[in-house]
Amino acid sequence: MNKVMTRAQRTPGSRPPVRRDTRRPPAAPRTASTRPADNRPTAVPPRPRPTDLFADRLVAVLSGQRPVHSMLRHTVGSAYDDLASLAESGPLRPAHGVRPVVRDIGYYVARPDAVEAFARIGAGNRLRAMAFRLELGPDHRWRCTAIELDGPRASRPRTG
Repeated sequence: MNKVMTRAQRTPGSRPPVRRDTRRPPAAPRTASTRPADNRPTAVPPRPRPTDLFADRLVAVLSGQRPVHSMLRHTVGSAYDDLASLAESGPLRPAHGVRPVVRDIGYYVARPDAVEAFARIGAGNRLRAMAFRLELGPDHRWRCTAIELDGPRASRPRTG
């Protein structure tokens, strides 16, 4: 007669298999793997260009998603005043729940420390243009020195 055992036999004085002896140190975790080691180089994502960062920041300000003063340390000279006057009218505020996004960016390197950029801003089926100039400061940080939306604006009188 063949005997089939459905349970583990217990000998007197043995512990059940789920109980651990608290006096013994825990077993070291298994680190050996049956998979081969992954020796591929890790892909480091490329750093975004300053033009991309500034385009996104400017769109966020002009659409009302960020306050104007968030660009205070990123602008120089009259660019902050121009940005503040543009943002007052809310030219890129979302219409019908469609937020504006930067669709395309182009740039021209005027000098090694100055870049003139343009961006196409899309919101639904409407497309707008934004141009801005970035200059590299003595602290090696890019700052916006000029901004235009939908072409040049009528010049306003400057007070000296």
